[in-house]
Amino acid sequence: MNARWSPAVAVLALALALGGCALDPSRLPLGTTKAEALQRLGPPTSTYPMPAGGERLQYSRGPSGFTVSNLDVDATGKVVSVRQELDDTMFDSTVKVDQWHVPDVLRSYGRPYQVSRVLAFNGEVWAWHYRSNNMPRLFYIYVDPDGLVVRYHTADDLSIDARDRR
Repeated sequence: MNARWSPAVAVLALALALGGCALDPSRLPLGTTKAEALQRLGPPTSTYPMPAGGERLQYSRGPSGFTVSNLDVDATGKVVSVRQELDDTMFDSTVKVDQWHVPDVLRSYGRPYQVSRVLAFNGEVWAWHYRSNNMPRLFYIYVDPDGLVVRYHTADDLSIDARDRR
């Protein structure tokens, strides 16, 4: 009886594996239409108009997940960029200190998992979980009372249990 079910189990496992790929925004080919992207990925967690036209479809695994994938769709309705934003190698080139405001942060990273205050800073500290070399990390953006980004940094995420660090 086990041998009879083995092919069915294999087909089910393959279908689940392929279905998981379809839900990964990073696997979406450039040039895909917005309608096809929505059909494959489902509704985004957020959408944002882009400054130069078009629209950003944001797929966030937050608040406790580790990825924020942005799909940029041009005015013709085609996907022109797919990017996982929570990445150590991109923070320095993406975040614009003393230029960005809250809408810029949301358009790039989505809602943070935590907003807090610290005594040493007059404003809010926004935080996101992410992974670097498969280690849990935190990405912080400091927003002053006028909504201006004045600083950012990363740190180890010590709140995640050591067994989850593997």
